[in-house]
Amino acid sequence: MTTTTRTTRYATPLLLALGLGAPLMAGADTLRFGGNFTDDHSSSRAMEIFQERLAERTDGDLTAQLFPNMQLGGAGENVDQVSSGAIMGTWIGISYLSRTVPELEALSLPFAFDSREDAFALIDGEVGELLDEKLAEAGFTALGYMELGFRHVTNSVRPLESVADFQDLKIRLQPNQTHLDTFRAIGANPVSMDINEVYGALQQGVLDGQENPYSIISTKRLDEVQEYLSDTGHFYDYIVVVANRDTFEGLDEAEQQAVMAAMDEAVAWQRETAAEEDAAARETLIERGMQFTPISDETRSALRDASQGVVDDLREKIGAEIVDRVLEELGS
Repeated sequence: MTTTTRTTRYATPLLLALGLGAPLMAGADTLRFGGNFTDDHSSSRAMEIFQERLAERTDGDLTAQLFPNMQLGGAGENVDQVSSGAIMGTWIGISYLSRTVPELEALSLPFAFDSREDAFALIDGEVGELLDEKLAEAGFTALGYMELGFRHVTNSVRPLESVADFQDLKIRLQPNQTHLDTFRAIGANPVSMDINEVYGALQQGVLDGQENPYSIISTKRLDEVQEYLSDTGHFYDYIVVVANRDTFEGLDEAEQQAVMAAMDEAVAWQRETAAEEDAAARETLIERGMQFTPISDETRSALRDASQGVVDDLREKIGAEIVDRVLEELGS
């Protein structure tokens, strides 16, 4: 059994308390993963499947320890922990890595995706391979891509029926420049904020609204502090599972294969489950009292037109090749 000794550059008191400040693989064959999704979210349950399958494939010689629900901090902190080697990996919304790997923003083209099938075909193909290479250059190994889903806007001010209804709404978004620029382009006032702060900010009126897949809106109970729900579907979002590249490559070949095979099973399960739960989550939100207003084709077209400049800016920022490749693959 090959082990890798890594000395972390820093370790927070929380990490030390959890035993995560010690070298990651020294004397123990446990891979530690932190995440900010709740225990009942499909991605966290998929990680439990990964945990089970990894133990089965290695006869218990290599195991995974999971810390979901922000036990190790928010998504940004989890990225830093993986980067430093304090933990093996994390499962996060892909936007949280876009500052480190700007090319990932090519997956955030506004109103570009028509279906989850298109999204999976894109990330499982050559575009995904290219992005995996960019992640590797930044010190990460991509283990798999799950569904976070189409993102939809909620707010506590008014139903969203036209482009004008977005005007000046303070909407929380992930720390992704393309996301922020898109909402500025349609007239909103976007605010970048970690998910662990959103509920309180909505409750206190610091924000008017936020945008997330139905599943996140439901599991985070954001309906308790929001009244209006729409189906904007402005972005399709992935959950990426990334590992510290040096630590992953320090595993022997059989261990690496076991990790990837176990993750393949987990990702396949999550994608199917997420699709089933997406529609159910929307119905749950409506049953809990949210007022649902669908976006008309006319309004969606107007929103796409209003945000076209964002696509042009992104070509200049990260290169036309990757942006045009995504648009070509999506048939846009």
